[in-house]
Amino acid sequence: MTELTRESAQALIEEVLEVYPEKAKKDRAKHLMVNDKEITQSKKCITSNRKSLPGVMTQRGCAYAGSKGVVWGPIKDIIDISHGPVGCGAYSRGGRRNYFAGTSGVDSFCDINFTSDFQEKDIVFGGDKKLAKLIDELEMLFPLSKGISVQSECPVGLIGDDIEAVAKKKAAEIGKTIVPVRCEGFRGVSQSLGHHIANDAVRDWIISNRDDQPFESTPYDVAILGDYNIGGDAWASRILLEEMGLRVVAQWSGDGTLTEMENTPKVKLNLLHCYRSMNYIARHMEEKYSIPWLEYNFFGPSKIVESLREIASHFDEKIQEGAERVIAKYKPAMDAVIAKYKPRLQGKKVMLYVGGLRPRHTVGAYEDLGMEVIGAGYEFAHNDDYDRTIKEMKDATLIYDDVTGYEFEEFVRQLKPDLIGSGIKEKYAFHKMGVPFRQLHSWDYSGPYHGFDGFAVFARDMDMTVNNPVWSMFKAPWNEADKTEGDALKAA
Repeated sequence: MTELTRESAQALIEEVLEVYPEKAKKDRAKHLMVNDKEITQSKKCITSNRKSLPGVMTQRGCAYAGSKGVVWGPIKDIIDISHGPVGCGAYSRGGRRNYFAGTSGVDSFCDINFTSDFQEKDIVFGGDKKLAKLIDELEMLFPLSKGISVQSECPVGLIGDDIEAVAKKKAAEIGKTIVPVRCEGFRGVSQSLGHHIANDAVRDWIISNRDDQPFESTPYDVAILGDYNIGGDAWASRILLEEMGLRVVAQWSGDGTLTEMENTPKVKLNLLHCYRSMNYIARHMEEKYSIPWLEYNFFGPSKIVESLREIASHFDEKIQEGAERVIAKYKPAMDAVIAKYKPRLQGKKVMLYVGGLRPRHTVGAYEDLGMEVIGAGYEFAHNDDYDRTIKEMKDATLIYDDVTGYEFEEFVRQLKPDLIGSGIKEKYAFHKMGVPFRQLHSWDYSGPYHGFDGFAVFARDMDMTVNNPVWSMFKAPWNEADKTEGDALKAA
């Protein structure tokens, strides 16, 4: 691949857009841009958080996916009821590998699908009585659960079931927190609104429950927000924070508990990893409890060191010295990882398309290994995500929002990256094209990727993927076409 310039990147975008009808072309042009690090506001050059264009393939999820699948699902001691037909719950259960410590079905419930299993008669007559009966059954079967959330699916919103009334009544009866979450899938344009709805439910039903209760605090109390413990990420992050002298009072929602969530307003600093999914509740706690929050990045040693020092700057010299001690402790191990893998990965090109934070947060980790990110985009970002992304990406690289299947495949066909990091929906299409691929929603059954421990796993996985000899056995469609054309010319 020749080096991208601003002109060649823009020409590529215009070429890809040519296949669309005029109206679609005009719409999609707003979602594609060439990076310019001098831009301070992305809204001047890219549109985001808009409804996907009908008729083209999108990789987005729904509001229910954002609420149940991301925010609520990993909380281990709460039972999440998927209130509606069975399918939504079945496809959102355990898919993201949100690790937890506990005994499934006893004190932890992340990997169990609880559903009201709506049938036709429930659509006609309503599901309130069924929901109430389900809550009674759950209390009998799982008495150690600390609470229940009711995650409403599309039919519940369409028929107008009063899940709030049921939640209040049953909470009084069983003496536990029951949270109604109005996250019907059709709300909003993507799973992003589901994050917001979930945060609002936490704000209204949970976060102030222990405001008047005693709490033995320390000057070094922090909470981890927006780390879903995929493959053990939050555990790897927590090790570093505790080694530098901080006390992690709560981590959620990965391996999180209801009590930890309720104690979060007692901390001195909220540490936010996934900005898109949890900035709402961080802002609320800043406004109500005057708790500052900080977005940090624990992907790759360069960003980890930068983040540890930024976190430490909010505390006294004890924590600042602790941060430097942690950095010095792990530096030899990180140098060894880079020395091992960088010669094998130096100069390799990467294209990213994921949700949440990864299209910008992982850039530094790839650069630590000598790799170059030449394109990045999000499924459900807002413009404040792109404001942050512009600063992380090099000039003249591609940035794409809610990219269509055609656009992504065409960008890959022409730019020929050495690695793609994206989601499960894209994985097998690019495998068939013979392009090395890592599934970056749930680490392709690996992990952790956060923290110093996680970087060693990340580097190994990237090397294992890019340099796997199996790719030489594949022929991308355009190479097959070239071969056929060449054979025909020889025969002539």
